[in-house]
Amino acid sequence: MLKERARLVSGGLRAVDMAMLGVAFPIAYGLRDEYLTGQGHLYPIASYWPLFAATLLVWQLSSRVSGLYGRYRTFSILTELRRLLRAFVVLALIVAAAQFVWKRPERELSRLFFGLYYGVSFALLAGNRITLRLVARAARRRGFNTRTFAVVGTSDMAKGIIQTIAGHPEWGYVFAGYVLEDGEPAPGGARVLGRLDELGQVLEREVLDEVVIGARSARLDRIEEAVRLCEEQGVGVKVLLDFFPNSTSRIAVEELEGLPVLSFATAPTEVAPLAAKRVFDLAVSLTALVLLAPLFLGIALAVKLDSPGPVFFRQRRVGLNGREFWMWKFRSMCVGAEAMLPALAALNETGGPTFKATGDPRVTRVGRWLRRTSLDEFPQFWNVVKGEMSVVGPRPPIPSEVKEYQRWQRRRLSVRPGLTCTWQVSGRSEVDFDRWMELDLHYIDHWSLWHDLSIVLRTIPAVLFGRGAR
Repeated sequence: MLKERARLVSGGLRAVDMAMLGVAFPIAYGLRDEYLTGQGHLYPIASYWPLFAATLLVWQLSSRVSGLYGRYRTFSILTELRRLLRAFVVLALIVAAAQFVWKRPERELSRLFFGLYYGVSFALLAGNRITLRLVARAARRRGFNTRTFAVVGTSDMAKGIIQTIAGHPEWGYVFAGYVLEDGEPAPGGARVLGRLDELGQVLEREVLDEVVIGARSARLDRIEEAVRLCEEQGVGVKVLLDFFPNSTSRIAVEELEGLPVLSFATAPTEVAPLAAKRVFDLAVSLTALVLLAPLFLGIALAVKLDSPGPVFFRQRRVGLNGREFWMWKFRSMCVGAEAMLPALAALNETGGPTFKATGDPRVTRVGRWLRRTSLDEFPQFWNVVKGEMSVVGPRPPIPSEVKEYQRWQRRRLSVRPGLTCTWQVSGRSEVDFDRWMELDLHYIDHWSLWHDLSIVLRTIPAVLFGRGAR
């Protein structure tokens, strides 16, 4: 019921937003053509229809990536406006890039109109959302559009849910009272609707929209019966999962051929943001490979002239969920460097299975410059194109390092490895191994497209100034 209602509201908001994008189009055209310029006029409005069509199309992606049409009751207005702004930033960047690629010199669209259109659109959509929030809040204060719920059990999690909802009256939920489990004492000062074995009568007697069950692993048989009773009377049910109180996984309920499945995942699983990440990876990597081709040729010549051996160095690395692949770099060490590693083990400064040493004698003259500028890593853009790596992600380890990982450290393999990550912008070789692992796990637990973008922007000065490079 709640899910269907949320879908209805989400669909309504999407339809209104599309209408607002349509209304903003002639408004921006009129402002630009009549009021903001004293000379010259825009092309006929029909010339701008491709821009409008592209906007409506790209809006579906940008709003999905920003999570704009998610839960509507429990969003704060500031959170919703931030997501709305993110959606418009993504929209403007994609459409501007497309306009730059496919522009026609004989008919260049007005940049002022472009900016006005998205500015007016954002103002209309933001104003609409604020108005809807104010109207909904006023209605809920008067008892309209509210949902009444009861809670089964008095566990700490059940009480926490009640306190959380009580702190957000704008959500429109009203607490009706407790349904106590057998032998459970009544909490002081709270209304008790009955006992769990009386749930059928409670549902007949009380006006309830939902029942929240504070689940306990020892009461699964009673929970099943309670859910069945609620289903019979058309009352929605939410089950609080306290079976795994210390779990760090994201929990989701899925359906497999009609069978309910409870899934746990620590790595990101959202399809749209991950698809956008892949598009970003391809765009950045292909652009880098094309634009930097002359630089690559110069580096290849320098490597070849500096020391005997191949231009490129390839090495087996461990990627997503333990998949091995060949990672490419410009060669920065002398031939046979890997065979020399055991003799240099005493120089290791990372305190873990990885090897980092100041003044590593295996590094060539050109190699030191390549490492300081991180140019030796640039061939890995090809690994990104192939899908073995990403632009942002934990650095891929070698198989021998993975064998020495502690069990908790293996979780860094749950995402695709990358060219840069938090470690690169936090001092690189100056960060010890344990801290390195913690940074990677923090990245996985808090991943978002915006986090990736911030890491890319922070990587640029880190590379230019060679912070922590060896």
